[in-house]
Amino acid sequence: MTSNNSQSNIIPRPPVVGIFGHIDHGKSSLIDYIRKSHITEKEAGGITQHVSAYEVLRQRKDGKTSRITFLDTPGHEAFKNIRTRGASVADIAVLIVAGDDGVKPQTLEVLKYILESKLPYLVAITKVDKSSADVTRTKQSLAESGVLVEGYGGDVSVVEVSAKTGQGVEEFLDMIDLIAEMENFSGNMDENGSGVIIEANLDPKRGVAATGIVKNGIVRKGMFAACGDSTMPIRFLLDAENNMVEELSFSSPVRLIGWDKLPPIGEEFKTFLKKADAEEYAREFAEKGKALNTNPKGLALESEGVSSLSLIIKADTAGSLEAVRSEIGKLSRERILPRVILASVGSVGENDVKAALATPGSVILAFHTKIDSQAASLAERTGVEIFPFDIIYELTDKTTELLATREPRIEVEEISGSAKVLKLFSTVKNKQVLGARVVTGFIAKGNNLRIMRREAEIGRGKIKELQMAKVDAPKVEEGSEFGALIESKTEIAPGDILEAVSMVIK
Repeated sequence: MTSNNSQSNIIPRPPVVGIFGHIDHGKSSLIDYIRKSHITEKEAGGITQHVSAYEVLRQRKDGKTSRITFLDTPGHEAFKNIRTRGASVADIAVLIVAGDDGVKPQTLEVLKYILESKLPYLVAITKVDKSSADVTRTKQSLAESGVLVEGYGGDVSVVEVSAKTGQGVEEFLDMIDLIAEMENFSGNMDENGSGVIIEANLDPKRGVAATGIVKNGIVRKGMFAACGDSTMPIRFLLDAENNMVEELSFSSPVRLIGWDKLPPIGEEFKTFLKKADAEEYAREFAEKGKALNTNPKGLALESEGVSSLSLIIKADTAGSLEAVRSEIGKLSRERILPRVILASVGSVGENDVKAALATPGSVILAFHTKIDSQAASLAERTGVEIFPFDIIYELTDKTTELLATREPRIEVEEISGSAKVLKLFSTVKNKQVLGARVVTGFIAKGNNLRIMRREAEIGRGKIKELQMAKVDAPKVEEGSEFGALIESKTEIAPGDILEAVSMVIK
């Protein structure tokens, strides 16, 4: 790698700003307004389910031009790992809190990571144009959660914004520029480019692709890249807008296409002038065991008496795949658990259907990805079920339903009532006539009985005849006394408890 420590090569670099907050608090809408695009309209269910990077150029009031890279992260609980990675890549964090909703669980989760990472941050209170917005209450809610904003006993910068009207947006961008100047972020123009991979997927036309953020140096066409144990030649570069460019410098989003395998998201990527150097880096990574996974397919481990639902998961990106697997791992039931036999990025193909056929009863979950026509045809002919989803909670709901319907049913004993024996009238062989009182539930003719003495079972029996006030009765309710003819080999005594039991399927 080229390296030059001359101060003349180290220059200020634009900030990478992570946008974090609870689902539906207006993160994407704020970036949408800034970019004058329509991000939220393209997201399934109106929610962000991927990490996205956008570069913004703005003309400041002082006439200078500033550049800011925004990272938009999902707010849904399932995408916790994606948010965490976003925070690790960012230079500045923006904590989004809706003025009409206040602090929520994901707000606190992100705040915790921001504080642990010691990231400089500011608070943006969104949706202030809504009649239901209460900025004062929101600031109080933040204070109760340990975030003391300016004017409320603290020094955390706070801006009130509306993605609908544009209120406060320029002040918001000015605040980011101010924090960036105070933090004095810098990069070396003479370094080979390096950064962090934030997302990866399989491009059906071009192959394995990844999105990264350049954190230092320059990435140029003709170089070679390595991330984890993956490598690639950089034959062309795409910027944040998917335009082909000759080079990209620090803080810019970069699209790298042509990896030999899916690079690990969250890992650093480096660029090299020689292919051999990139391959050596990847080889050293593999040898250090960083890519080692003792449970590579994410298999749920079965225990005795527990069944499993075999799943094949396909997703559009590595981040989505990670989130789906994480959520599915939380869905185990008492007698059945989800077992991932295959998980990969890309569309559902014939090989996925064949893998499902190799493990009878398997189903395929396709998240945000296509189903090849050949795969659909084979699945229809063979009866393999493929369930496509665009929203993660719909996927988890369906998986929960599948687990419930396939959970093994077992026969268990249920107690419908109990009675205390008051008096024993006669005994003839295995038949005993006695008087008793129902303590709980009810006792019915034909019930099988557990005979309990001092809380221990001493035998079994069955009610052959049942009477109340010397009149035959089909059953006797709680609190009533009755006479009964019990068939049992066990000698029953006053004070014993008779529990009426039946076998039910659960």
